[in-house]
Amino acid sequence: MDLFELKPGAPNKAPKRKGRGIGSGNGKTGGRGHKGQKARAGGGVRPGFEGGQMPLFRRLPKRGFTNAVFKKVYTEVKLSDLERFENGTEVTAELLKQSGVIKKINDGIVVLGSGSLTKKLTVKAARFTKSASEKIEALGGKAEVI
Repeated sequence: MDLFELKPGAPNKAPKRKGRGIGSGNGKTGGRGHKGQKARAGGGVRPGFEGGQMPLFRRLPKRGFTNAVFKKVYTEVKLSDLERFENGTEVTAELLKQSGVIKKINDGIVVLGSGSLTKKLTVKAARFTKSASEKIEALGGKAEVI
């Protein structure tokens, strides 16, 4: 261990003890003031509540369409990331995850054409960019859409 690796220790300040008599300065009401909604056990209002007035998100008209629920999220992999595999390897999403190239598979893998590749590989993915499939096939490999 070196001097620059030292980190400050955890703070050892005790939490404030509320409601322990008037001498503590936080007795009786426990720092909440007197009565009112914020003094109660439920303690306050939900996000977006405007005191009974019609909230802004309900006053504004709802327009348009969102496809967020059905949107496909692909995990991107560059061609240069595939350089770590041996010649003739069959590269799948599971292999990429095991080898630590990607963390999550999501809805599939998309192979991007950035970077260079020098090995003959069989790559199985949900999508390929045009340049990625051209580069893989130029080396004698296969770009298989699954």
